[in-house]
Amino acid sequence: MTIRKLKMISLLITYVIAVYIFFPNDAYGMHIMEGFLPFNWAAFWWLAMIPFVITGVRSIKKTVALHPSLKMLLGMAGAFAFVLSALKIPSVTGSSSHPTGVGLGTILFGPTAMTVLAMIVLVFQAVLLAHGGITTLGANTFSMGVVGPFVSYAIYKGAKKLGAPLWLSVFLAATIGNIMTYVTTAIQLGLAFPAATGGVMASTVKFLSIFAFTQVPLAISEGILTVMVINILSAYSQKELQILAIFTGKELPKTKRRVSE
Repeated sequence: MTIRKLKMISLLITYVIAVYIFFPNDAYGMHIMEGFLPFNWAAFWWLAMIPFVITGVRSIKKTVALHPSLKMLLGMAGAFAFVLSALKIPSVTGSSSHPTGVGLGTILFGPTAMTVLAMIVLVFQAVLLAHGGITTLGANTFSMGVVGPFVSYAIYKGAKKLGAPLWLSVFLAATIGNIMTYVTTAIQLGLAFPAATGGVMASTVKFLSIFAFTQVPLAISEGILTVMVINILSAYSQKELQILAIFTGKELPKTKRRVSE
């Protein structure tokens, strides 16, 4: 193992340990906790996220069928999101702040594939860690698995077209995608709980102002960490990355029938 690889891994471990040490463990449910949203809004967000999940399942099935060697990288992207989104700190009542980890999977596999991974992460955390919930799964998936990835993808593609270096494109994608996840959560809470004076807008602004204290530093740290992981993959997973669009700039093959052995 090279010194460079040891340094990268050490930095990743240090980041995770630091979050656990300095951020308290007692927090409300991940994003929006179980039973916090009124039934009509919980149902609305469930319906809103379903089409993206269906599209994402098709995308993942196609990718894995054409390139089985990418299964491990896909699992790593899901694990990255699981670990980061489990590092939570208290925020507004009924919610929490934390990194999302969706930028990495979005850059590698696209936004709809990350929608599926984010939903799986949220289900496991709701069932195993009591973070979030099943009734609020639609709302949480929409913010973390739809808005976050699609914003990250747009930022990454836009930055690359403007000639930005890879590290800057990745940093901006992960950071802004994280922030927009929480902008969406604030809007969801504002819609569900409009203020007596000022309505939805006033309520959303209040939630955003509270989120900003914790989420902006977390978003920046997530952007830095995502750049570090991309650098590690660039050094040690070149074969897999050449298949993906991150370096080649090309999409995965549209159709290709695998030859049975």
